[in-house]
This record gives sequence, structure tokens and C-alpha cells, in this order.
Amino acid sequence: MMAAGRAAELGVRVLLVEKNETLGHKLLMTGGGRCNVTQAEFDDKKLVVEIGKKGKFLFSSLNLFGPEEMMDFLAEQKVPTKIEGGGRVFPVSDKAADVLRALKNYLQKNGVEILFSAAVLGFELSKDDDAKRITGVRLPDRIIRAKKFILATGGRSYPATGSTGEGYAWARECGHTIITPSPTLVPLKIQEKWVKAAQGVSLEKAQISLMQNDKKIAAQQGDVISTHFGLSGPAILNLSRKLAEFANGKEPLYVSIDLKPELDKKEADIFLQKGFIEYANRNIINYLAEIVPPKLAKIFLQLADIPAEKKTNVITKEERGKIVDLLKDLRLTVVGDTGFDQAMVTRGGVELKEIDPKTMRSKIVPNLYLAGEVLDLDGPTGGYNLQICWSTGRAAGEAAARKK
Repeated sequence: MMAAGRAAELGVRVLLVEKNETLGHKLLMTGGGRCNVTQAEFDDKKLVVEIGKKGKFLFSSLNLFGPEEMMDFLAEQKVPTKIEGGGRVFPVSDKAADVLRALKNYLQKNGVEILFSAAVLGFELSKDDDAKRITGVRLPDRIIRAKKFILATGGRSYPATGSTGEGYAWARECGHTIITPSPTLVPLKIQEKWVKAAQGVSLEKAQISLMQNDKKIAAQQGDVISTHFGLSGPAILNLSRKLAEFANGKEPLYVSIDLKPELDKKEADIFLQKGFIEYANRNIINYLAEIVPPKLAKIFLQLADIPAEKKTNVITKEERGKIVDLLKDLRLTVVGDTGFDQAMVTRGGVELKEIDPKTMRSKIVPNLYLAGEVLDLDGPTGGYNLQICWSTGRAAGEAAARKK
């Protein structure tokens, strides 16, 4: 939508070919229906660092159309925004539908034609290998001719919205390399059976580490939610970005949860000792339920093999040590993730080396431009991934309209 609107705004005739009966299915789901529209990090260098090692690809498009420009764009469409914790930007109304309305208005204002319920089969390519070009888009009943083509089909995340990965196949037919797509920003499945008993437990500002061979691969501080199958929440979703990189099937991956990140192990032990004195002669389960969620307190005692009714003043040094270990390193075995159905974003896609970062133009097919999640580019939660879409879409639409 951003690419089509910008190209039309610059005076060219644009047809937006849409798989669904309506626009913006996935957009309406973002941010829990509130639409975390961008990230209020206005320093491009810092924003790129947060996205990761491939973020440098975005410098040109962010300079053209970054978070501030996106917020201004929405304000012009009478959709004011607000900044919440962690720099997350939402519409003041808390309605993703208002962001979609702004984009629809943008398309209508600039005369973009839309073809709905269009089952695209792929591109028609010229047969001259020395000058490979796209000559049309193939539909079951016709071929749509054009001079320029923008591929913005998304990835494979939330396939129910229409993102089923066809764009990768079409790009591959054009000669592009596809980095194997995998789900990211996705809940994790956990091996330990006791995790089901912790369903619904929410931990705030916990320190979460992804471990392999007792080596810390990545760490996040934030909220964690326990589910019937494993773990979710912002901190877990961000850690999942490392899963595909390190899941080799040989060395297991673990999530380590530190429930008292403000204390080291010695300080945590002193903290417990003081608590045992203050709550002397109370059942240990009642005391633990004061410092961790009650469901987790019960699980702690089961893992430490301590009777729930044992009094705090007779807890041994060894038993206290077990509780400290659980507070500082509650370790769970990762057996996988919940897949594309629940993934917010797709990792992988069209190789970035084959795309001009200034224009999003293919280096293989000169009249093809690519934008958004179809590219091998993804970021953490917090509005980064939508900003990738706005920036690359804007750059693609502008370049396609202006370039001869």
C-alpha cells in the first residue's frame, strides 16, 4: 500500500494486485489490534543497531522515510500517534483500523486502482537472457502488462492473512537467491512438563537468556508469559530471532530465566535469609508466594524437593541454595517454536546483496523492485518490522515511479 500510494503520488498509473477481498488483513492484527506502527528511535544508527547486522541495508530508505516521517504521514491523514514504553508508537485511538483507513485514503487520493481477489500465478519473463525483464503478471484468466513491478507480498507469517510465501517462488524464478524462510518473533515450545502447570503466569522485567552448551547466546530483559506449551511474551519473542541461527539438532537450546536480575546469587541468598527471619515459622510455600507467582512457588518447591508445609526457620542451607538457583537460573529446554501460524514475522527471504538499498531495485531484473517482509530483513518487537515495510515500500514506490 505504501509503495503503490507513493508511486501514484508521483504521477504514474498504478494497479495494486491484492490476493484477498479486502486490504490490510495482517495490519489489523499488529500490536494486538492496536498497530504498533513504528519505533520512536529517531537516530537511524541506533535503530539500525537494534534491527541487527543486516540493518545497515536500511540506512538509505530510513533517511528517505523514517519513523518521524511515518508519524507525520499519519498526522496528515488525521491519525495522530502517541509514544509508549520502549519507544512503541501507536495511533492515539489504539485502533489498527485507523492506520489502515489512512493508507486506503492515501491510495484513493492518488488514484491507485485495486484488483481484489486476484490469484497471481507468477511473472511472465522475457526470453532474452542477456536482458531479463518482467513483461507481465500472470493471472488464471489474463496477463497484466506494465513497465515496472513491485513485489511486496510479505513472508509466511500468519498465513491465514494471505502471507503464504508465493513471493519467494516468484523472486526465485527471476533468478534471485532465497535465504530459507523461518518463523521469528514466535512463542517457544518447552520440553519440561511442569510448564503446563505454570500456564498463565506472567513475569515482568525478568532477565531471559538463550543458552547452548552453558554459553549465553542472547539475552533480553522484559515480560514473559507462560503458556500450556511453553513461553511467550515480548522478551521470548525477541529471543526467538536467534533460534534458527543456533538450532542445529545436536546441542540443545535452553532458556534461562532470572527472576531477580537486580541481585547476584550471594545477594539473593542474603535476601532469602532475611525473609526467612522476617517470616519465621511460616510455611515455605506461603513465603515463596510473596516473591514469585503462587503457581511458580509450588513448582519451585517440587523441583527443589522441599515440602510445601515446611517452616521457613527449618529450611536447610542446601535447600535455600536450591531456591536461590531457581530464582537466578530457572532453566527450560527449548524443543522448537509454534511455527509460521503464530510467528509475527518471517526471517529469511530475498538475498539483500541482490537488491539496491537506495531504490529497492533488483540487481538481476531491472524492472523489478522488492519491499517489506519478502526481503531477508527482520527486526525485534516494538514497531521495527512495520517501519521496515514503510521505509522499503516508500523507497520502492518512489524509485519505480521516477526511474526510466
